[in-house]
Amino acid sequence: MLKQFLNLKLSQKLSPQQIQLMKLIQLPTQAFEQRILEEMNENPALETGAEEEEIYDNDEFDNDDANDEFDDYDDNESEDTSDINIDEYLSSDETPDYKTQANNYSDDDEERESPLVAPISFHQDLINQLNTFILNDDEREIAEFLVGSIDDMGYIRRSIPDMVDDMAFTQGVYTDEKTVERMLHIIHELEPSGVGARDLQECLLLQLKHKTPTEYVALAIDIIENQFDAFTKKHYDKLLQKYAVSNEQLKTAIHEIEKLNPKPGGSFTGNNKITEHVVPDFSIRIVDEELVLTLNGRNAPSLHVSKDYQEMMQTYKSSRDKSTAQKDAVQFIKQKLDSAKWFIDAIKQRQETLYVTMNAIMHYQQEYFLEGDETKLKPMILKDIADLVGLDISTISRVANSKYVETPYGTKLIKEFFSESMTNDQGEEVSTLEIKKILQNVIEDEDKQKPLPDDQLAEILLEKGYPIARRTVAKYREQLDIPVARMRKKM
Repeated sequence: MLKQFLNLKLSQKLSPQQIQLMKLIQLPTQAFEQRILEEMNENPALETGAEEEEIYDNDEFDNDDANDEFDDYDDNESEDTSDINIDEYLSSDETPDYKTQANNYSDDDEERESPLVAPISFHQDLINQLNTFILNDDEREIAEFLVGSIDDMGYIRRSIPDMVDDMAFTQGVYTDEKTVERMLHIIHELEPSGVGARDLQECLLLQLKHKTPTEYVALAIDIIENQFDAFTKKHYDKLLQKYAVSNEQLKTAIHEIEKLNPKPGGSFTGNNKITEHVVPDFSIRIVDEELVLTLNGRNAPSLHVSKDYQEMMQTYKSSRDKSTAQKDAVQFIKQKLDSAKWFIDAIKQRQETLYVTMNAIMHYQQEYFLEGDETKLKPMILKDIADLVGLDISTISRVANSKYVETPYGTKLIKEFFSESMTNDQGEEVSTLEIKKILQNVIEDEDKQKPLPDDQLAEILLEKGYPIARRTVAKYREQLDIPVARMRKKM
Protein backbone atom coordinates (compact mmCIF):
# COMPACT_ATOMS: atom_id res chain seq x y z
CA MET A 1 0.00 0.00 0.00
CA LEU A 2 1.44 3.34 -1.07
CA LYS A 3 1.36 6.31 1.30
CA GLN A 4 2.39 9.92 0.97
CA PHE A 5 3.84 11.84 3.87
CA LEU A 6 5.92 14.95 4.56
CA ASN A 7 9.37 14.65 6.03
CA LEU A 8 11.36 17.67 7.26
CA LYS A 9 15.12 17.43 7.57
CA LEU A 10 18.13 19.71 7.71
CA SER A 11 20.97 19.09 5.28
CA GLN A 12 23.99 21.02 4.13
CA LYS A 13 24.64 21.36 0.44
CA LEU A 14 27.69 22.94 -1.14
CA SER A 15 27.04 25.67 -3.67
CA PRO A 16 28.74 25.41 -7.08
CA GLN A 17 31.07 28.22 -5.98
CA GLN A 18 32.15 26.32 -2.86
CA ILE A 19 32.77 23.17 -4.90
CA GLN A 20 34.89 25.12 -7.36
CA LEU A 21 36.82 26.69 -4.49
CA MET A 22 37.60 23.26 -3.06
CA LYS A 23 38.91 22.21 -6.48
CA LEU A 24 41.11 25.31 -6.65
CA ILE A 25 42.58 24.55 -3.23
CA GLN A 26 43.48 21.04 -4.34
CA LEU A 27 45.41 22.18 -7.42
CA PRO A 28 49.23 22.38 -7.23
CA THR A 29 50.98 25.41 -8.68
CA GLN A 30 51.34 24.28 -12.29
CA ALA A 31 47.77 22.99 -12.54
CA PHE A 32 46.55 26.18 -10.85
CA GLU A 33 48.25 28.31 -13.51
CA GLN A 34 46.59 26.23 -16.22
CA ARG A 35 43.23 26.68 -14.49
CA ILE A 36 43.69 30.47 -14.52
CA LEU A 37 44.44 30.40 -18.25
CA GLU A 38 41.30 28.35 -18.88
CA GLU A 39 39.18 30.77 -16.84
CA MET A 40 40.60 33.77 -18.70
CA ASN A 41 39.86 32.14 -22.05
CA GLU A 42 36.28 31.49 -20.97
CA ASN A 43 35.67 34.83 -19.26
CA PRO A 44 36.66 38.00 -21.16
CA ALA A 45 35.77 40.10 -18.10
CA LEU A 46 38.83 38.71 -16.30
CA GLU A 47 42.19 40.33 -17.02
CA THR A 48 45.74 40.14 -15.74
CA GLY A 49 47.84 43.02 -14.49
CA ALA A 50 47.57 45.66 -11.78
CA GLU A 51 44.09 46.17 -10.39
CA GLU A 52 42.23 49.20 -11.69
CA GLU A 53 39.55 51.29 -10.00
CA GLU A 54 36.24 49.50 -10.14
CA ILE A 55 33.30 51.23 -11.75
CA TYR A 56 30.85 48.38 -11.48
CA ASP A 57 29.03 48.17 -8.15
CA ASN A 58 27.12 44.92 -8.03
CA ASP A 59 24.88 45.85 -5.10
CA GLU A 60 23.99 49.24 -6.54
CA PHE A 61 23.10 47.66 -9.84
CA ASP A 62 20.99 44.94 -8.29
CA ASN A 63 18.99 47.39 -6.17
CA ASP A 64 18.36 49.89 -8.95
CA ASP A 65 14.61 50.17 -9.54
CA ALA A 66 15.22 50.78 -13.22
CA ASN A 67 16.61 47.28 -13.57
CA ASP A 68 13.84 45.21 -12.01
CA GLU A 69 13.52 43.33 -15.29
CA PHE A 70 16.64 41.39 -14.31
CA ASP A 71 15.33 40.16 -10.96
CA ASP A 72 14.20 36.83 -12.40
CA TYR A 73 17.54 36.36 -14.11
CA ASP A 74 19.43 37.04 -10.89
CA ASP A 75 17.32 34.66 -8.83
CA ASN A 76 17.26 31.77 -11.29
CA GLU A 77 20.52 31.85 -13.13
CA SER A 78 23.09 33.54 -10.93
CA GLU A 79 24.09 33.98 -7.34
CA ASP A 80 25.69 36.98 -5.68
CA THR A 81 29.26 35.81 -5.33
CA SER A 82 30.94 39.15 -4.71
CA ASP A 83 31.37 38.33 -1.03
CA ILE A 84 32.27 34.68 -0.69
CA ASN A 85 33.27 33.84 2.86
CA ILE A 86 34.73 30.39 2.98
CA ASP A 87 35.57 30.87 6.66
CA GLU A 88 31.87 30.53 7.45
CA TYR A 89 31.89 27.17 5.73
CA LEU A 90 35.27 25.89 6.90
CA SER A 91 35.92 27.60 10.23
CA SER A 92 34.82 30.26 12.69
CA ASP A 93 38.16 32.08 12.77
CA GLU A 94 38.32 35.83 12.57
CA THR A 95 40.45 37.43 9.87
CA PRO A 96 44.02 36.27 10.61
CA ASP A 97 46.91 38.71 10.92
CA TYR A 98 48.78 37.32 7.95
CA LYS A 99 45.91 38.46 5.73
CA THR A 100 47.07 42.06 6.11
CA GLN A 101 50.76 41.35 5.64
CA ALA A 102 52.52 42.03 2.37
CA ASN A 103 55.40 39.61 2.76
CA ASN A 104 53.51 36.33 2.77
CA TYR A 105 54.09 35.65 -0.89
CA SER A 106 57.35 35.64 -2.72
CA ASP A 107 57.46 38.24 -5.49
CA ASP A 108 60.79 37.09 -6.81
CA ASP A 109 59.53 33.87 -8.34
CA GLU A 110 60.26 34.62 -11.95
CA GLU A 111 58.78 32.46 -14.67
CA ARG A 112 61.65 30.68 -16.29
CA GLU A 113 61.13 28.69 -19.44
CA SER A 114 62.91 25.35 -19.47
CA PRO A 115 63.66 24.42 -23.07
CA LEU A 116 63.21 20.71 -23.59
CA VAL A 117 64.86 18.70 -26.33
CA ALA A 118 62.60 16.86 -28.77
CA PRO A 119 64.19 13.41 -28.64
CA ILE A 120 63.79 10.40 -30.89
CA SER A 121 61.43 7.89 -29.31
CA PHE A 122 62.65 4.53 -28.05
CA HIS A 123 60.88 2.60 -30.80
CA GLN A 124 61.98 5.00 -33.53
CA ASP A 125 65.58 4.54 -32.42
CA LEU A 126 65.20 0.77 -32.80
CA ILE A 127 63.69 1.23 -36.28
CA ASN A 128 66.64 3.43 -37.24
CA GLN A 129 69.03 0.69 -36.10
CA LEU A 130 67.17 -1.83 -38.29
CA ASN A 131 68.12 0.24 -41.32
CA THR A 132 71.73 -0.91 -40.86
CA PHE A 133 70.72 -4.52 -41.58
CA ILE A 134 70.24 -5.91 -45.08
CA LEU A 135 66.65 -7.22 -45.11
CA ASN A 136 64.11 -7.84 -47.87
CA ASP A 137 60.68 -6.20 -47.72
CA ASP A 138 58.97 -9.10 -45.96
CA GLU A 139 61.72 -9.45 -43.37
CA ARG A 140 61.74 -5.72 -42.68
CA GLU A 141 57.96 -5.73 -42.19
CA ILE A 142 58.26 -8.60 -39.69
CA ALA A 143 61.17 -6.95 -37.88
CA GLU A 144 59.29 -3.65 -37.58
CA PHE A 145 56.26 -5.52 -36.23
CA LEU A 146 58.49 -7.11 -33.58
CA VAL A 147 59.87 -3.68 -32.65
CA GLY A 148 56.29 -2.43 -32.30
CA SER A 149 55.61 -5.31 -29.88
CA ILE A 150 58.39 -4.20 -27.51
CA ASP A 151 57.07 -2.51 -24.36
CA ASP A 152 58.60 0.52 -22.65
CA MET A 153 60.78 -1.72 -20.46
CA GLY A 154 62.30 -3.36 -23.54
CA TYR A 155 60.50 -6.72 -23.42
CA ILE A 156 58.37 -8.63 -25.93
CA ARG A 157 55.75 -10.23 -23.74
CA ARG A 158 53.99 -12.21 -26.47
CA SER A 159 54.61 -15.69 -27.76
CA ILE A 160 55.87 -16.22 -31.31
CA PRO A 161 52.72 -18.18 -32.40
CA ASP A 162 50.55 -15.28 -31.20
CA MET A 163 52.61 -12.77 -33.18
CA VAL A 164 52.48 -14.96 -36.31
CA ASP A 165 48.68 -15.04 -36.09
CA ASP A 166 48.48 -11.32 -35.32
CA MET A 167 50.56 -10.40 -38.36
CA ALA A 168 48.36 -12.55 -40.59
CA PHE A 169 45.06 -11.09 -39.32
CA THR A 170 46.00 -7.42 -38.81
CA GLN A 171 48.89 -6.80 -41.21
CA GLY A 172 48.19 -9.30 -43.98
CA VAL A 173 51.72 -10.64 -43.51
CA TYR A 174 51.84 -14.43 -43.77
CA THR A 175 54.95 -16.01 -42.30
CA ASP A 176 56.02 -18.88 -40.07
CA GLU A 177 57.47 -19.22 -36.58
CA LYS A 178 60.94 -20.04 -37.88
CA THR A 179 61.17 -16.76 -39.82
CA VAL A 180 59.89 -14.74 -36.87
CA GLU A 181 62.43 -16.45 -34.59
CA ARG A 182 65.19 -15.50 -37.05
CA MET A 183 64.03 -11.88 -37.11
CA LEU A 184 63.88 -11.90 -33.32
CA HIS A 185 67.58 -12.79 -33.22
CA ILE A 186 68.23 -9.65 -35.28
CA ILE A 187 66.21 -7.58 -32.79
CA HIS A 188 68.41 -9.02 -30.05
CA GLU A 189 71.42 -7.46 -31.78
CA LEU A 190 70.03 -3.96 -31.32
CA GLU A 191 70.98 -1.51 -28.59
CA PRO A 192 70.44 -1.25 -25.68
CA SER A 193 71.66 -4.76 -25.08
CA GLY A 194 68.90 -7.09 -23.89
CA VAL A 195 66.09 -5.40 -25.81
CA GLY A 196 63.47 -7.74 -27.27
CA ALA A 197 63.87 -10.38 -24.55
CA ARG A 198 60.78 -12.38 -23.63
CA ASP A 199 61.62 -12.71 -19.95
CA LEU A 200 64.19 -11.63 -17.38
CA GLN A 201 66.35 -14.71 -17.84
CA GLU A 202 66.68 -14.13 -21.59
CA CYS A 203 67.30 -10.41 -21.01
CA LEU A 204 70.24 -11.09 -18.68
CA LEU A 205 71.66 -13.74 -21.01
CA LEU A 206 71.59 -11.38 -24.00
CA GLN A 207 73.49 -8.75 -22.05
CA LEU A 208 76.07 -11.21 -20.75
CA LYS A 209 76.70 -12.55 -24.27
CA HIS A 210 77.43 -9.00 -25.44
CA LYS A 211 80.17 -8.65 -22.81
CA THR A 212 83.85 -9.32 -23.42
CA PRO A 213 84.33 -13.05 -22.71
CA THR A 214 86.12 -13.81 -19.44
CA GLU A 215 86.01 -16.78 -17.07
CA TYR A 216 83.66 -14.85 -14.76
CA VAL A 217 81.33 -13.84 -17.60
CA ALA A 218 81.28 -17.48 -18.75
CA LEU A 219 80.41 -18.59 -15.20
CA ALA A 220 77.70 -15.94 -15.00
CA ILE A 221 76.21 -17.15 -18.31
CA ASP A 222 76.18 -20.74 -17.06
CA ILE A 223 74.48 -19.66 -13.80
CA ILE A 224 71.74 -17.70 -15.57
CA GLU A 225 71.27 -20.37 -18.23
CA ASN A 226 71.23 -23.44 -16.00
CA GLN A 227 70.85 -22.34 -12.36
CA PHE A 228 68.57 -19.33 -12.69
CA ASP A 229 66.16 -20.47 -9.97
CA ALA A 230 68.96 -21.03 -7.44
CA PHE A 231 70.43 -17.62 -8.31
CA THR A 232 67.15 -15.72 -7.88
CA LYS A 233 66.57 -17.40 -4.53
CA LYS A 234 70.19 -16.63 -3.53
CA HIS A 235 71.07 -20.23 -2.73
CA TYR A 236 74.77 -19.44 -2.93
CA ASP A 237 75.86 -22.59 -1.08
CA LYS A 238 74.20 -24.68 -3.77
CA LEU A 239 75.99 -22.71 -6.50
CA LEU A 240 79.38 -23.10 -4.77
CA GLN A 241 78.84 -26.85 -4.59
CA LYS A 242 77.56 -27.10 -8.16
CA TYR A 243 80.46 -25.25 -9.81
CA ALA A 244 83.22 -26.13 -7.36
CA VAL A 245 84.52 -22.56 -7.34
CA SER A 246 85.81 -20.37 -4.54
CA ASN A 247 83.67 -17.91 -2.69
CA GLU A 248 85.57 -15.04 -4.36
CA GLN A 249 85.06 -16.47 -7.86
CA LEU A 250 81.32 -16.83 -7.35
CA LYS A 251 81.14 -13.35 -5.88
CA THR A 252 82.85 -11.88 -8.96
CA ALA A 253 80.52 -13.75 -11.33
CA ILE A 254 77.46 -12.55 -9.42
CA HIS A 255 78.84 -9.03 -9.51
CA GLU A 256 78.88 -9.28 -13.32
CA ILE A 257 75.17 -10.16 -13.21
CA GLU A 258 74.31 -7.39 -10.77
CA LYS A 259 75.77 -4.82 -13.16
CA LEU A 260 73.20 -5.76 -15.83
CA ASN A 261 70.05 -3.78 -16.52
CA PRO A 262 66.83 -5.79 -15.95
CA LYS A 263 64.83 -3.09 -17.79
CA PRO A 264 66.87 -2.13 -20.88
CA GLY A 265 64.13 0.05 -22.34
CA GLY A 266 63.64 2.02 -19.15
CA SER A 267 67.11 3.53 -19.29
CA PHE A 268 66.72 4.88 -22.83
CA THR A 269 67.25 8.64 -22.54
CA GLY A 270 65.25 9.40 -25.65
CA ASN A 271 62.02 7.74 -24.59
CA ASN A 272 58.75 9.50 -25.22
CA LYS A 273 57.62 9.85 -21.65
CA ILE A 274 56.55 13.30 -20.48
CA THR A 275 59.19 15.12 -18.52
CA GLU A 276 57.71 16.15 -15.19
CA HIS A 277 58.89 19.11 -13.17
CA VAL A 278 58.01 19.49 -9.52
CA VAL A 279 57.26 23.12 -8.72
CA PRO A 280 57.32 23.74 -4.96
CA ASP A 281 54.15 25.44 -3.76
CA PHE A 282 55.89 26.68 -0.59
CA SER A 283 59.40 27.51 0.54
CA ILE A 284 60.76 27.21 4.06
CA ARG A 285 64.04 28.93 4.94
CA ILE A 286 65.94 29.30 8.18
CA VAL A 287 66.81 32.94 8.98
CA ASP A 288 68.52 33.69 12.29
CA GLU A 289 67.42 30.34 13.71
CA GLU A 290 63.81 31.11 12.80
CA LEU A 291 61.63 29.46 10.17
CA VAL A 292 60.38 31.69 7.37
CA LEU A 293 57.53 30.44 5.17
CA THR A 294 56.70 31.86 1.74
CA LEU A 295 54.06 30.86 -0.77
CA ASN A 296 55.22 30.50 -4.36
CA GLY A 297 54.45 33.82 -6.06
CA ARG A 298 52.90 31.97 -8.98
CA ASN A 299 50.00 31.17 -6.65
CA ALA A 300 49.25 34.89 -6.26
CA PRO A 301 48.56 36.18 -9.78
CA SER A 302 47.54 39.78 -10.46
CA LEU A 303 43.96 39.62 -11.73
CA HIS A 304 41.27 42.26 -11.98
CA VAL A 305 37.85 42.79 -13.49
CA SER A 306 37.94 44.24 -17.00
CA LYS A 307 37.50 48.02 -17.01
CA ASP A 308 35.83 47.83 -20.42
CA TYR A 309 33.17 45.47 -19.11
CA GLN A 310 32.59 47.68 -16.09
CA GLU A 311 32.17 50.72 -18.36
CA MET A 312 29.70 48.83 -20.55
CA MET A 313 27.64 48.05 -17.46
CA GLN A 314 27.79 51.68 -16.33
CA THR A 315 26.77 52.86 -19.80
CA TYR A 316 23.71 50.63 -19.72
CA LYS A 317 22.73 51.93 -16.29
CA SER A 318 22.87 55.49 -17.62
CA SER A 319 20.90 54.65 -20.74
CA ARG A 320 17.20 55.50 -20.78
CA ASP A 321 16.26 53.49 -23.85
CA LYS A 322 16.85 49.80 -23.10
CA SER A 323 16.14 47.51 -26.04
CA THR A 324 15.71 43.75 -25.80
CA ALA A 325 19.10 43.23 -27.39
CA GLN A 326 20.67 45.51 -24.79
CA LYS A 327 18.96 43.58 -22.02
CA ASP A 328 20.34 40.29 -23.35
CA ALA A 329 23.79 41.83 -23.63
CA VAL A 330 23.77 43.19 -20.10
CA GLN A 331 22.70 39.82 -18.75
CA PHE A 332 25.80 38.34 -20.37
CA ILE A 333 28.00 41.19 -19.10
CA LYS A 334 26.67 40.94 -15.57
CA GLN A 335 27.17 37.18 -15.51
CA LYS A 336 30.78 37.55 -16.62
CA LEU A 337 31.47 40.34 -14.14
CA ASP A 338 30.01 38.32 -11.27
CA SER A 339 32.05 35.29 -12.33
CA ALA A 340 35.25 37.34 -12.58
CA LYS A 341 34.75 38.95 -9.16
CA TRP A 342 34.05 35.54 -7.61
CA PHE A 343 37.10 33.96 -9.23
CA ILE A 344 39.38 36.72 -7.91
CA ASP A 345 37.94 36.33 -4.41
CA ALA A 346 38.30 32.55 -4.65
CA ILE A 347 41.98 32.88 -5.55
CA LYS A 348 42.53 35.06 -2.48
CA GLN A 349 40.76 32.49 -0.32
CA ARG A 350 42.94 29.79 -1.85
CA GLN A 351 46.12 31.71 -1.01
CA GLU A 352 44.99 32.23 2.57
CA THR A 353 43.95 28.58 3.03
CA LEU A 354 47.25 27.27 1.64
CA TYR A 355 49.34 29.62 3.74
CA VAL A 356 47.55 29.08 7.06
CA THR A 357 47.65 25.29 6.59
CA MET A 358 51.34 25.10 5.72
CA ASN A 359 52.18 27.58 8.48
CA ALA A 360 50.50 25.30 11.02
CA ILE A 361 52.35 22.24 9.67
CA MET A 362 55.67 24.13 9.78
CA HIS A 363 55.25 25.11 13.42
CA TYR A 364 53.92 21.68 14.39
CA GLN A 365 57.06 20.07 12.91
CA GLN A 366 59.36 22.96 13.85
CA GLU A 367 62.05 20.71 15.34
CA TYR A 368 62.36 18.75 12.10
CA PHE A 369 62.48 21.84 9.85
CA LEU A 370 65.21 23.38 11.99
CA GLU A 371 67.42 20.27 12.13
CA GLY A 372 66.41 18.10 9.15
CA ASP A 373 66.51 14.90 11.22
CA GLU A 374 63.62 12.67 10.18
CA THR A 375 63.56 11.05 13.59
CA LYS A 376 62.46 14.46 14.92
CA LEU A 377 59.16 14.28 13.02
CA LYS A 378 56.28 14.28 15.48
CA PRO A 379 53.18 12.14 15.05
CA MET A 380 50.73 14.26 13.07
CA ILE A 381 47.38 13.46 11.54
CA LEU A 382 45.02 15.61 9.48
CA LYS A 383 42.82 16.30 12.49
CA ASP A 384 45.73 17.84 14.41
CA ILE A 385 46.21 20.53 11.76
CA ALA A 386 42.48 20.94 11.17
CA ASP A 387 41.97 21.69 14.87
CA LEU A 388 44.83 24.20 14.87
CA VAL A 389 43.59 26.26 11.94
CA GLY A 390 39.86 25.67 12.31
CA LEU A 391 39.40 24.21 8.83
CA ASP A 392 37.74 21.00 7.73
CA ILE A 393 39.82 17.81 7.60
CA SER A 394 38.99 17.40 3.90
CA THR A 395 40.50 20.83 3.19
CA ILE A 396 43.74 19.90 4.98
CA SER A 397 43.81 16.68 2.97
CA ARG A 398 43.46 18.60 -0.30
CA VAL A 399 46.41 20.78 0.61
CA ALA A 400 48.61 17.92 1.86
CA ASN A 401 48.04 15.42 -0.95
CA SER A 402 49.04 17.58 -3.88
CA LYS A 403 51.48 20.24 -2.68
CA TYR A 404 55.25 20.34 -2.34
CA VAL A 405 57.41 22.42 -0.03
CA GLU A 406 61.03 23.41 -0.65
CA THR A 407 63.09 22.96 2.51
CA PRO A 408 66.82 23.23 3.28
CA TYR A 409 66.82 19.41 3.09
CA GLY A 410 65.15 19.02 -0.30
CA THR A 411 61.71 19.36 -1.85
CA LYS A 412 59.15 17.27 0.03
CA LEU A 413 55.56 16.22 -0.57
CA ILE A 414 53.59 17.69 2.32
CA LYS A 415 51.67 14.50 3.06
CA GLU A 416 54.99 12.84 3.93
CA PHE A 417 55.03 14.82 7.17
CA PHE A 418 51.84 13.12 8.37
CA SER A 419 52.07 9.86 10.28
CA GLU A 420 50.35 7.79 12.94
CA SER A 421 51.74 7.50 16.45
CA MET A 422 52.71 4.70 18.79
CA THR A 423 53.88 4.57 22.38
CA ASN A 424 57.49 3.69 23.16
CA ASP A 425 58.74 1.98 26.33
CA GLN A 426 58.93 5.39 28.05
CA GLY A 427 55.23 6.00 27.48
CA GLU A 428 55.95 8.75 24.93
CA GLU A 429 54.06 9.20 21.68
CA VAL A 430 56.45 8.74 18.74
CA SER A 431 55.88 8.92 14.99
CA THR A 432 55.83 5.78 12.89
CA LEU A 433 58.12 7.72 10.51
CA GLU A 434 60.74 7.76 13.26
CA ILE A 435 60.46 3.99 13.69
CA LYS A 436 60.71 3.39 9.95
CA LYS A 437 63.85 5.53 9.76
CA ILE A 438 65.47 3.58 12.61
CA LEU A 439 64.43 0.28 10.98
CA GLN A 440 65.98 1.42 7.71
CA ASN A 441 69.23 2.35 9.48
CA VAL A 442 69.39 -1.04 11.22
CA ILE A 443 68.96 -2.87 7.90
CA GLU A 444 71.59 -0.70 6.21
CA ASP A 445 74.11 -1.53 8.95
CA GLU A 446 73.41 -5.27 9.03
CA ASP A 447 75.87 -7.93 7.86
CA LYS A 448 74.75 -8.54 4.28
CA GLN A 449 76.16 -12.07 4.38
CA LYS A 450 73.78 -12.80 7.26
CA PRO A 451 70.86 -10.36 6.92
CA LEU A 452 68.47 -10.02 9.84
CA PRO A 453 65.04 -11.68 9.63
CA ASP A 454 61.98 -9.78 10.79
CA ASP A 455 61.86 -11.38 14.25
CA GLN A 456 65.43 -10.29 14.98
CA LEU A 457 64.67 -6.81 13.66
CA ALA A 458 61.72 -6.65 16.09
CA GLU A 459 64.07 -7.61 18.95
CA ILE A 460 66.55 -4.87 18.00
CA LEU A 461 63.78 -2.27 17.86
CA LEU A 462 62.58 -3.48 21.27
CA GLU A 463 66.08 -2.92 22.65
CA LYS A 464 65.97 0.60 21.23
CA GLY A 465 62.71 1.25 23.05
CA TYR A 466 60.14 0.50 20.36
CA PRO A 467 57.99 -2.52 21.29
CA ILE A 468 56.43 -3.56 17.98
CA ALA A 469 55.40 -6.99 16.72
CA ARG A 470 57.20 -8.94 14.00
CA ARG A 471 54.26 -8.54 11.59
CA THR A 472 54.44 -4.76 12.12
CA VAL A 473 58.14 -4.84 11.29
CA ALA A 474 57.29 -6.74 8.09
CA LYS A 475 54.65 -4.12 7.21
CA TYR A 476 57.07 -1.20 7.75
CA ARG A 477 59.79 -3.02 5.80
CA GLU A 478 57.44 -3.51 2.84
CA GLN A 479 56.39 0.15 2.98
CA LEU A 480 60.09 1.06 2.77
CA ASP A 481 60.37 -1.25 -0.27
CA ILE A 482 62.98 -3.41 1.47
CA PRO A 483 62.95 -7.14 0.54
CA VAL A 484 62.98 -10.04 2.98
CA ALA A 485 66.25 -11.15 4.60
CA ARG A 486 66.96 -13.92 2.08
CA MET A 487 66.76 -11.47 -0.82
CA ARG A 488 69.09 -9.01 0.92
CA LYS A 489 71.85 -11.58 1.21
CA LYS A 490 75.11 -10.77 -0.58
CA MET A 491 78.30 -12.73 -1.13
